[in-house]
Amino acid sequence: MNTKLNNRPLYEDVADRLREQIFCKQLAPGSWLDEQSLAAQFGISRTPMREAIKALASEGLVTIKMRRGAYVTEVNRADLEQIYTVLSLLESKAARESALKATEEELNLLDHLHHRLETAAADRNIEQFFEINGKFHELIQDIAGNRWMNGVITDLRKVLKLHRKDSLTSTGRLQSSLLEHREILKAILKRDELAAEAAMLKHFTRSLEAIR
Repeated sequence: MNTKLNNRPLYEDVADRLREQIFCKQLAPGSWLDEQSLAAQFGISRTPMREAIKALASEGLVTIKMRRGAYVTEVNRADLEQIYTVLSLLESKAARESALKATEEELNLLDHLHHRLETAAADRNIEQFFEINGKFHELIQDIAGNRWMNGVITDLRKVLKLHRKDSLTSTGRLQSSLLEHREILKAILKRDELAAEAAMLKHFTRSLEAIR
């Protein structure tokens, strides 16, 4: 049997590398993506580079401007407010669904992640807190089991990474975020879908207030 069909397209690997460069600000917001130069840097032809850039554009990480080329997306305050508004609706729905659908094993996994979140907060390890926070939210989405909703959430969260200005370092925000996650976890563990939905909505409201 020909197994080549199972091979990952080159442009996906290229997109992964570009995405990482964008997230670590090696490719800064607003910077022009020189397709030819990047292709030479990666040692590939321009075709997979072009496809990779298109893939990142579909995620919102890259903006393609007519007759000007592709640029790393810049996220302004209005963008952030709109993204948080959409995420608050979708993720509060996911929290409600997870409270209804979670298995005991999934509840234990969620509880375990929250314990790790508590440890990261106690150590004031912002990077680790962000990482575990992402896994906490992803698990809730997975439990909810709506792949269409999860796809939108995933793409929006990628765009939020473009504006990671460590809002958690503001006075009291790290502890407030932790308390909000405790409320979300408590509601889901009690299988109180309405409380879970309200707690997640509150979390996003407070998160938006922190960046204003």
